[in-house]
Amino acid sequence: MNNSIGKRLEQYTTKRPQEVLLITVEIADEQDKIAVFKGFSSSLMRPTAFDPDVPVLLDEAKILGIDRIASPYNPEAPRYIQQGISWEAMQVLLAEVGV
Repeated sequence: MNNSIGKRLEQYTTKRPQEVLLITVEIADEQDKIAVFKGFSSSLMRPTAFDPDVPVLLDEAKILGIDRIASPYNPEAPRYIQQGISWEAMQVLLAEVGV
Protein backbone atom coordinates (compact mmCIF):
# COMPACT_ATOMS: atom_id res chain seq x y z
CA MET A 1 0.00 0.00 0.00
CA ASN A 2 2.96 2.33 0.53
CA ASN A 3 3.52 2.44 -3.23
CA SER A 4 -0.09 3.23 -4.12
CA ILE A 5 -0.67 6.19 -6.41
CA GLY A 6 -2.30 8.18 -3.62
CA LYS A 7 0.55 7.53 -1.17
CA ARG A 8 3.17 8.47 -3.75
CA LEU A 9 1.41 11.77 -4.47
CA GLU A 10 1.11 12.46 -0.73
CA GLN A 11 4.84 11.77 -0.30
CA TYR A 12 5.58 14.15 -3.18
CA THR A 13 3.76 17.00 -1.39
CA THR A 14 5.63 16.20 1.82
CA LYS A 15 8.89 16.73 -0.07
CA ARG A 16 7.52 19.78 -1.91
CA PRO A 17 5.37 21.53 0.73
CA GLN A 18 5.23 24.69 -1.37
CA GLU A 19 2.96 22.83 -3.84
CA VAL A 20 -0.63 21.69 -3.81
CA LEU A 21 -1.70 19.00 -6.26
CA LEU A 22 -5.22 19.21 -7.61
CA ILE A 23 -6.07 15.90 -9.24
CA THR A 24 -9.06 15.33 -11.51
CA VAL A 25 -10.04 11.66 -11.51
CA GLU A 26 -12.79 9.41 -12.74
CA ILE A 27 -14.05 6.69 -10.40
CA ALA A 28 -16.87 4.42 -11.56
CA ASP A 29 -17.90 6.88 -14.32
CA GLU A 30 -18.02 9.82 -11.88
CA GLN A 31 -15.52 12.67 -11.74
CA ASP A 32 -13.92 13.85 -8.53
CA LYS A 33 -11.35 16.50 -7.65
CA ILE A 34 -8.80 15.63 -4.99
CA ALA A 35 -6.46 18.10 -3.32
CA VAL A 36 -3.14 16.78 -1.98
CA PHE A 37 -1.10 19.00 0.33
CA LYS A 38 1.68 18.32 2.84
CA GLY A 39 1.08 14.57 2.79
CA PHE A 40 -2.72 14.57 3.07
CA SER A 41 -5.48 14.04 0.50
CA SER A 42 -9.00 15.40 0.54
CA SER A 43 -11.84 15.13 -1.95
CA LEU A 44 -13.28 18.49 -2.94
CA MET A 45 -16.54 16.93 -4.16
CA ARG A 46 -17.27 14.06 -1.74
CA PRO A 47 -16.96 13.39 1.97
CA THR A 48 -13.43 12.45 3.05
CA ALA A 49 -12.90 9.91 5.82
CA PHE A 50 -11.52 11.30 9.07
CA ASP A 51 -8.99 8.44 9.21
CA PRO A 52 -5.95 9.40 7.08
CA ASP A 53 -5.25 5.69 6.48
CA VAL A 54 -8.43 5.43 4.37
CA PRO A 55 -7.29 6.22 0.81
CA VAL A 56 -9.01 9.08 -0.98
CA LEU A 57 -7.39 8.33 -4.33
CA LEU A 58 -8.04 4.70 -5.16
CA ASP A 59 -5.60 2.84 -7.43
CA GLU A 60 -8.43 1.95 -9.81
CA ALA A 61 -9.23 5.64 -10.35
CA LYS A 62 -8.44 7.01 -13.80
CA ILE A 63 -6.35 10.18 -13.50
CA LEU A 64 -7.61 12.71 -16.03
CA GLY A 65 -5.15 15.45 -15.14
CA ILE A 66 -3.00 16.90 -12.37
CA ASP A 67 -2.48 20.59 -11.65
CA ARG A 68 0.48 21.83 -9.62
CA ILE A 69 -0.50 24.92 -7.66
CA ALA A 70 1.62 27.17 -5.44
CA SER A 71 0.59 27.10 -1.79
CA PRO A 72 -1.27 28.49 -0.05
CA TYR A 73 -4.11 27.29 -2.27
CA ASN A 74 -6.76 29.92 -2.90
CA PRO A 75 -9.61 28.38 -4.91
CA GLU A 76 -10.73 31.86 -5.97
CA ALA A 77 -7.31 32.72 -7.46
CA PRO A 78 -5.06 29.65 -7.80
CA ARG A 79 -1.44 30.29 -8.76
CA TYR A 80 -0.73 27.50 -11.23
CA ILE A 81 2.78 26.15 -11.61
CA GLN A 82 1.70 23.64 -14.25
CA GLN A 83 -1.73 22.49 -15.48
CA GLY A 84 -3.12 19.33 -17.03
CA ILE A 85 -0.17 17.06 -16.28
CA SER A 86 -0.69 13.45 -17.34
CA TRP A 87 0.00 10.58 -14.94
CA GLU A 88 2.99 9.62 -17.11
CA ALA A 89 4.49 13.13 -16.82
CA MET A 90 3.78 13.21 -13.09
CA GLN A 91 5.76 10.01 -12.63
CA VAL A 92 8.86 11.88 -13.84
CA LEU A 93 8.33 14.50 -11.10
CA LEU A 94 7.79 11.74 -8.53
CA ALA A 95 11.07 10.16 -9.56
CA GLU A 96 12.86 13.52 -9.20
CA VAL A 97 11.95 13.63 -5.50
CA GLY A 98 12.50 9.90 -4.97
CA VAL A 99 8.95 8.61 -4.48
